[in-house]
Amino acid sequence: MTADALIEAARDLGTAVSRLHFSPPVAHVLNPLEYAWAPHEAYLRRYGEGERRAVFLGMNPGPFGMMQTGVPFGEVAAVRDWMGIVAPVSQPAGGHPKRPIEGFACRRSEVSGRRLWGWAASRFGSAESFFAHSFVLNWCPLVFLEASGRNFTPDRLPAPEAAALRAACDDHLARALQALRPQWAIGIGGFAARRLQAVLARPAFSAGGDRPAIRVGQILHPSPASPAANRGWEPAVDAALASLGVYE
Repeated sequence: MTADALIEAARDLGTAVSRLHFSPPVAHVLNPLEYAWAPHEAYLRRYGEGERRAVFLGMNPGPFGMMQTGVPFGEVAAVRDWMGIVAPVSQPAGGHPKRPIEGFACRRSEVSGRRLWGWAASRFGSAESFFAHSFVLNWCPLVFLEASGRNFTPDRLPAPEAAALRAACDDHLARALQALRPQWAIGIGGFAARRLQAVLARPAFSAGGDRPAIRVGQILHPSPASPAANRGWEPAVDAALASLGVYE
């Protein structure tokens, strides 16, 4: 069962990354695969069954998305109202006072998640229609916060810490792709596309028999920090996917 394989891989990832240590400027590390496991498992179980045409990959959780709901790009309204997922979220140890975990009571909106899931709803209608042939994962499940509360992205980690994180996250990504067997793996931004290319270069993904190689593409990240995304993210994504032929 695909969903069972995804759940097992996510459990192993959560355990593996919980053992890692990070140095300043990282001051707080939160793992939604621990304190928000219930909604994450619900996401995998409800929408993770079966092979997919496309798997989209993000980098790591945002403070008002997966950090709150346990779902990749998990803007509260999208997860609750569109996906129909609401589940308990506990309080993690070592939380940041400026970035409290409020779960589904969080009233801040994750812009990246609102854009991504808003595009999915606009293009495909229901969550069931989107997830029938698509899925969304994050490469890294951890949230890194500086002492000020500022978000710290994993691409900025020092080399030894990045290598340890990469080993765990790449292994999880490989297992997820083996379970979902997509035709396309789409990086949401350049970092995610590079991790896909690295993982898919492994011998396990060499084309053979009646199983074609997974093709890699990239779309613009929906972050509000991106001027290009702010100028029109949905049209840019539609154009990129049309050029690739992902949903032909």
